[in-house]
Amino acid sequence: MAFAALSACKVGPDFQRPTASVAAHWIDEPSAPLPQDSAAAAWWTLFKDPTLDALIAEAYHNNLSLQIAGARVLEAQAQLKVAIRELFPQTQALGGQIEKQHQSRGTLLSQNLDPDLTTREVGFNLSWELDFWGKFRRGIEADRAAMMASLAAYDSALVSLTAGVANAYLNIRTLQQRIQYATDNVAAQRDSLRIARAQFENGETSELDVQQALTQLSQTEAQIPQLQNALRANQDSLAVLLGTTPDAIDARLGSDDSIPMAPAQVATGMPKDLLRRRPDVRQAELSAAAQSAAIGVAKANLYPSFSLFGSFGFSNSSLNSSNHGLFTWDNHASSAGAAFVMPILNYGRIINSVRVQDAVFEQAVLNYQNVVLQAQQEVEDARSGFAAAQDTLAKLDEADKSARRATELAIVRYKEGASDYTTVLTAQQLQLQIEDALASARGGVPLALVGVYRALGGGWQLRSGQDLLPEAKRKEMEARTYWGGLPESGASLPAIEDDPGEADRDHQ
Repeated sequence: MAFAALSACKVGPDFQRPTASVAAHWIDEPSAPLPQDSAAAAWWTLFKDPTLDALIAEAYHNNLSLQIAGARVLEAQAQLKVAIRELFPQTQALGGQIEKQHQSRGTLLSQNLDPDLTTREVGFNLSWELDFWGKFRRGIEADRAAMMASLAAYDSALVSLTAGVANAYLNIRTLQQRIQYATDNVAAQRDSLRIARAQFENGETSELDVQQALTQLSQTEAQIPQLQNALRANQDSLAVLLGTTPDAIDARLGSDDSIPMAPAQVATGMPKDLLRRRPDVRQAELSAAAQSAAIGVAKANLYPSFSLFGSFGFSNSSLNSSNHGLFTWDNHASSAGAAFVMPILNYGRIINSVRVQDAVFEQAVLNYQNVVLQAQQEVEDARSGFAAAQDTLAKLDEADKSARRATELAIVRYKEGASDYTTVLTAQQLQLQIEDALASARGGVPLALVGVYRALGGGWQLRSGQDLLPEAKRKEMEARTYWGGLPESGASLPAIEDDPGEADRDHQ
């Protein structure tokens, strides 16, 4: 009974989720907030753009950074298995040796002895440090939480990946529309230049109008290479996210270059949902859980350790001429015993080691609390940005209609001689600015929505039931190294919403 009580003991703190400051509601949330949108797990489908859906699916399967995160989960799984094996006898060794010696006849007690001595031994050794104070079990807790933290890091990378692909795609569509607007304005300004030249050749205006028209046209044409360079940069970034080369992007984008439309409303749930939904928040919590267990590992070194040891084997030598068989009972040898070690003179060093782990744990707790605050800030900023982008787009839509009409009237008045070319120049410049801003605003609304769902932690659910590495990579690893039951598939891994404390209790 006493042995069972001692073996059930675990020194060190039991981890509890740290308290964190969480707002009761969002700043501009209505009195009856919308529930969390069920589509948040695959929020990109809200844009109803098959090209975007296909790009995110390809990135999920081919992105190399995500695969690196998946390999880290496998590393953590293997490390957890190592920690679990510490509960069993730490030394289990089967050994043997055969030794031949030639002795000097001058050292032999009898000249009748054979100077050639052969010794053979084979045996099994076992050493087992008992987990009286929970050192090994705390180590398992730490490695299990670390494994879950690596899984949360994978999910966080997946959130960033889906948002990154969407951002790159929306930037590409926005730049394509800006280039189209600039190209259309170039065509319109060429018509204006033609009119100015005709007016000048007929003696109706001065050369100043021609030069002003030519200057404006050149300025507009100069903007297009910059936009095209930005477009190429975003396409190259998208290629990296897809795990492919830049020359393969054009075929994946298709011919439809319209900017996807964003829904008018976004359901964000309540701030407390972030504690369950955002992978980086869960990663910070699990890192704190792992460090909490590390305190127990360090504290267990303050107490005496108890070990059992034993050996069994066979041994004989050529001196025993009466028994030539090694595996005979007369040649067997065995030993067994117990030992304990109590730290004394290094007690201060161990205590300070515990203090080190406790200080690191406090850092992890503070980091978790800070991550929670930052998560709320990001959502508030993203929600505000989405609302502002919608308002900006509505105003620019009105301004675009007015600017187009103003340009038409200015050209008519110039043709009729009722105004000089400065009126046309001003109207066209303003129209170009408005149209370019309008294209940016049309892309800004869906980009802002991507920011909202990224801040909410949406997208990691894509891994549900999926393997963390492509099948080809898994087979390559299994061909290189015997993995046994590893690497585990994503389907067998727990969801990040699980309480790390409950996970530990379930495995005990």
